[in-house]
Amino acid sequence: MTNLGYIPEEPIAAIATALNPGAIGIVRTSGKGVIELFAKCFSRPNAILSAKGNTLVYGWILDENKNRIDEVMCGVYRAPKSFTGEDMVEVFCHGGVSVVNAVYQTLLKIGFRPAERGEYTFRSYINGKTDLTRAEAVREIIESKTGEARSRAAGRLSGNLFDEMEKIKQKIIDTLAAIEVEIEYPEDEENFSDSFDDSSLREIRSSLFELVKSWKCEKLYQDGARVVLAGKTNAGKSSLFNALLKEERAIVSSIEGTTRDWLESWVSFSGIPARLFDTAGLRETSDVIEAQGVVRTKDLAKEADVILYLVDSVEGLKKEDEDFILSEKNIPLVLVWNKCDSPDSKSFPEEKKSLCTNFISLSAKKGIGVGELSECVKKILLSSTESSLASSGLGSQRQRDSVAEALERVDHAIEVAGSDYALDAVVQDLEDALDSLGEVTGSVTPEDILSSVFANFCVGK
Repeated sequence: MTNLGYIPEEPIAAIATALNPGAIGIVRTSGKGVIELFAKCFSRPNAILSAKGNTLVYGWILDENKNRIDEVMCGVYRAPKSFTGEDMVEVFCHGGVSVVNAVYQTLLKIGFRPAERGEYTFRSYINGKTDLTRAEAVREIIESKTGEARSRAAGRLSGNLFDEMEKIKQKIIDTLAAIEVEIEYPEDEENFSDSFDDSSLREIRSSLFELVKSWKCEKLYQDGARVVLAGKTNAGKSSLFNALLKEERAIVSSIEGTTRDWLESWVSFSGIPARLFDTAGLRETSDVIEAQGVVRTKDLAKEADVILYLVDSVEGLKKEDEDFILSEKNIPLVLVWNKCDSPDSKSFPEEKKSLCTNFISLSAKKGIGVGELSECVKKILLSSTESSLASSGLGSQRQRDSVAEALERVDHAIEVAGSDYALDAVVQDLEDALDSLGEVTGSVTPEDILSSVFANFCVGK
């Protein structure tokens, strides 16, 4: 492994929980002979040594002088029925930072090696307990920002993507077998290539195309979008910012120019994570600091995936509002007609309906229409990315690149099958496609691929 000190079966240890004060801390170990090694620092060595797999043992962690460090419960797992496929012991101790560190350092002193990033999941992979799509899904779940993102990653963790890949690979294998039979035992050698039915190849191509297309949608759920709140001063941007966050994060005031710089926070638009920016109000001002804030607002708007442009419905639509909306035609924009609960609220002028395709009337202060706005933003973001593969779509750029390579080979096979080339060329293309798909699941594993997958995991996974 490049740059990684992975040595299979060597006893390793790692702190598996965040080093923050908490009720429980977990230190995990794995490797050949770890149960016997762990017994050296446990108050009840015979209980650990005789424990059956998947059981808990109570006792104390002892230092080199047999002084008690902490009262713990130990999970004992025996190969191959463990996460890594090796013998494992997991220590459940009290969650104080010093306690967790003391337990970990004790393990290192008796012969355990500090685990590398992703080494536990790597061992699970090489011992046949998981494949690369499931391994990457573990990291996705840890990093997921919304419930929907977590759910999609959980689908891959449960094997949905692996199963989809296996179906496609089996179709390729079946097609290869049919071609090989015809090549070896042709009824009519001269006419076979002309009569070859490429329908199976086109079915394979369709499946691969859907997979490649799915990555754009999955990337959106993983990385999130940029959504910018814009509008004139006192349009209600900070109130809407707070309403979407469901917390009082931004200062709300009737004094114009209260927000002089942008605020940023993660928020969910019906399951899609987004970085939401509350910006300075757009107006002409002699205040140097506020003017700089206006410039930053315009810069942020140019980099947005969606702009939520707020208009105070009491004041009505002004020329400045129209000018900004018309200047941002290249970025999806939702015109938010705010303060609809006010008795002085004006109706949106009918003659201006063509100004913006997406229109939402709401009250940021009372939360009226916020749910509708969230669904509108979700629809816009998914308009060019939606995929039918919700829980079996591709979960990483690496997977996308390998499937795209397979698609390219199948496209070439279809082209070759319709030409005067020998069908041996089709066979070569399909075999290359299988190799590319093998890189997705890990049945074909170049060293650089393994490094890229596991090096980005946290220690303890």
